[in-house]
Amino acid sequence: MEAERLEKLKAFMDENKGKRKFAQSVELAINFSGINFGKAENRLNMEVRLPNGRGKVGGAIVFADDKLISERAAQSGAAIINSSELQAISTDKARLSSLLKSELLAQPSLMPMIAKSLGQFLGPRNKMPKPLLGSDVAGVIKNVSNSIYIRSKGKYLPTVHCIAGKENMEIQQIVENIDQIINTVVKKVGKQNVKSVYVKLTMSKPMRLI
Repeated sequence: MEAERLEKLKAFMDENKGKRKFAQSVELAINFSGINFGKAENRLNMEVRLPNGRGKVGGAIVFADDKLISERAAQSGAAIINSSELQAISTDKARLSSLLKSELLAQPSLMPMIAKSLGQFLGPRNKMPKPLLGSDVAGVIKNVSNSIYIRSKGKYLPTVHCIAGKENMEIQQIVENIDQIINTVVKKVGKQNVKSVYVKLTMSKPMRLI
């Protein structure tokens, strides 16, 4: 990040952080020009792994029947849901709400069952679980907890919003996360098509960064 923008961000954070009883999220709004997001090939749907994570986030939930996967996931602090619970969860508002606050992963063979039972609820909210591939269950859980997803939404307006961290993170960590997000988006759409970037905290007014 350029020195001038870094100073603007530091001043913004100093002015706005610590004003709520909770740790606010650092959020970005990226606006585009010259791209027709009405065309499917132009829409954004990308994962960005933040170098410093998102700050404190909800725990992981793993859908699994396989004993080994369940054991490894539990050792990593994840909650386990097996296939016999899916139907009951589909009508339980409290448990459905808890899914939205967690990172969701699933044993690949259970994906069709999850789609049938929970797809109507999770799908429109972009919360369908990611298939848990490979044997490094702990590593996958850690990586998904450090990732954000940038997607074109609604009527495919020329803007996207995402989280870049928490206000209680070190400023350099926030800067590195923001740089990673912007560089990933620029690589996809081209620097000339990024019109502006605004930063805000959950309850603050936005500030133009770029």
